Amino acid sequence: MRKQAGRLLAGVAVAGVMAAAGTWSSAVQADTAQANVAVSASVAANCLVTGGSVSFGAYDPLGANESANLDASGSFSIRCTRGVTAQVGLGTGANYSAGRRMQSGSSGNYLGYELYSDSNRTVVWNNSTNRYGYTAANKSATSLTIYGRVPSGQDPVAGTYDDTVVAVAEF
Repeated sequence: MRKQAGRLLAGVAVAGVMAAAGTWSSAVQADTAQANVAVSASVAANCLVTGGSVSFGAYDPLGANESANLDASGSFSIRCTRGVTAQVGLGTGANYSAGRRMQSGSSGNYLGYELYSDSNRTVVWNNSTNRYGYTAANKSATSLTIYGRVPSGQDPVAGTYDDTVVAVAEF
């Protein structure tokens, strides 16, 4: 019995030392493992073009526009993902004929016009050789001005004329 009491005291002493040293407790401790988790996303290069208009108003073939061009301007907007570079062009229109843009009127009548990228109306804005270079500084919309001209000296039939031109952004 003395041996058992000695062993019991020795066990209590060892338990007390281990508890004091913090190496023994009644809770089970777990090992740990770790790994990196990759997080990623992609941002698409994208552009949106919002249409606008150019309204020439009244063309007077017997008065002012017999010898003077009818000029007007309008605009449309573009917005792209920041940093995207785009080439912005204007199509030839639905009634393009014989190398020029035409507005269509009633009974197959036409009124010629042209669209330009500069206020002096010297650079025809098209979708092949003369496009506007645009780089997005941010995602906000940017308004682009179109300068239009209906040349003087035309002999149109009275009526309303119109055309539709597509604005294109290639990026």
